[in-house]
Amino acid sequence: MDYKFPSEFMFGASTASYQIEGAWNENGKGENIWDHLVHNRPELIKDKTNGDIACDSYHKYKEDIALAKHLNLKFYRFSISWARIVPSGEVNSLNLDGIAYYNRLIDELIANDIIPFVTMYHWDLPQYLQDLGGWVNPIMSDYFKEYARVLFTHFGDRVKWWITINEPMEVCQGYANKGYAPYLHLKNTGYYLAAHTLLIAHGKVYRLYENMFKSQQKGNISISINGVFFIPKNADSPEDIKTAERANQFERGWFSHPVYKGDYPPVMREWVDKKSLDEGRPWSTLPKFTDYEIELIKGTADFYALNHYSSRLVTHGSDPKYNYNPDAEYATSVDESWPISPEAPWIAVVPDGLRQLLIWLKNEYGNPPLIITENGYGDNGQLNDFDRINYLKGYLHATLQAIHEDNCNIIGYTVWSLLDNFEWMYGFSTHFGIVKVDFNDPHRSRTPKASYTFFKNVVATRQLTTDTYTRIQSTEL
Repeated sequence: MDYKFPSEFMFGASTASYQIEGAWNENGKGENIWDHLVHNRPELIKDKTNGDIACDSYHKYKEDIALAKHLNLKFYRFSISWARIVPSGEVNSLNLDGIAYYNRLIDELIANDIIPFVTMYHWDLPQYLQDLGGWVNPIMSDYFKEYARVLFTHFGDRVKWWITINEPMEVCQGYANKGYAPYLHLKNTGYYLAAHTLLIAHGKVYRLYENMFKSQQKGNISISINGVFFIPKNADSPEDIKTAERANQFERGWFSHPVYKGDYPPVMREWVDKKSLDEGRPWSTLPKFTDYEIELIKGTADFYALNHYSSRLVTHGSDPKYNYNPDAEYATSVDESWPISPEAPWIAVVPDGLRQLLIWLKNEYGNPPLIITENGYGDNGQLNDFDRINYLKGYLHATLQAIHEDNCNIIGYTVWSLLDNFEWMYGFSTHFGIVKVDFNDPHRSRTPKASYTFFKNVVATRQLTTDTYTRIQSTEL
């Protein structure tokens, strides 16, 4: 079936401040945890690069908006650098130059009929707040609330779509297992403490908006939740089916369940409490919400924001090779038939995994309106990026199936990313953009790839055509 995306369906592209902006210390911006990591421990980044200049989008934002405009995107998802707005993280000292920059960016988007879709926090905590303990310190939820108040006050008249926190699970990896900045190794104690604070921070921001701004600004708020989808390794095995469900609750229910149902998933509470008891701990490593906090967090999503790239087969066991939660006791693998990205080997191409995930979310949380806020493919940067086109075509087809055959309430899709950018611990060694950025060129020249033309055609026709898209050649604007 040649399904079409509904007429009201929204297409967008996603970026993040540290990954594209550069200008790391210009015009009053403070140091954040990524600035601190890459400058003090450059050897930790795969190619020893940093985001000091990145795509130089701080200076070239109009060029990037023109690229989005040429795609006829409905929205552009970007993140605001906390340290550019509030250099130390404390709102008693605002950086007016930073506020002015984002005002220019937002106004330029609106002038080009593109909806600004704003992420408040995409991993770049001001270093001063990290020195106070970062996300494992409960007071961080109040710092975040006051930062959000600044954003609502200065930008909320024009911004109607907000993400509070991008991929909280990955934020927590930076505290648990040296996954990302701040590069700590606090194991599951840090993992759960950081998550607990993040969820309370999200709840406080949502309630602040609800009580102080929503009646006038009329915007929508959510939290972007990520994770692979876990599929039973043996579809006929009751134990594998049970393990896959447990893995999905530990990975996705961890943040979704408190928002949609109140409190952590029961299976997560049961397993972590038991593990803590078996280890002789005086209390569980998974903190407990108070009744007030449960009510604070429950119901704090106006839409479900999903970041998704890949899936895994799962069975009961342990998985020391990967940073999956050992408390959940599951081992992962990939099917031999699944293509693997050579440059981003954590991406196994499993479009049906996205469809199954969308059905899982529909059944678990009452079919909320859902926007795929990230989905994309990493390669070595070639212009004729046919593997990316195949990936996008597969995942967009799975999205269409979920809409038309499974009645999933999906209202938008966002490609990651508009631009090649600084991919965290991978540096510039992996490329996710549909636009190539030449990082050897001081001007950071942009060149649309074949996938850019492919995606432009999808947006224009609202469907996946049967044309031989592999003949698409990249073209200059």
